[in-house]
Amino acid sequence: MKAVFIPFNQAYRERLIVILDKMNIRGFTLWEHVQGRGTKTGEPHYGSHAWPTLNSSILTVIPDDKVNKLLETIHQLDKETEKQGIHAFVWDIEKMV
Repeated sequence: MKAVFIPFNQAYRERLIVILDKMNIRGFTLWEHVQGRGTKTGEPHYGSHAWPTLNSSILTVIPDDKVNKLLETIHQLDKETEKQGIHAFVWDIEKMV
């Protein structure tokens, strides 16, 4: 099992949930209002007057065999609209109850 953490511009919310549904990834945790900025490009997402956009984040734990397809789909989405901002980070899950 792998944990996939996906921070993204709020504009991606509905599209990302559709992606998870199509891949039959049912379980996830969603944080609606997350602040941050990318490491290389893009504008900060602080929810302030100067930087009004915000991010959201999803954490999902999925079987190893679904990870590559999810990452490829997220990467393709990012390439289509690079200024919006979306990433995915993967960790091993040792145990789960």
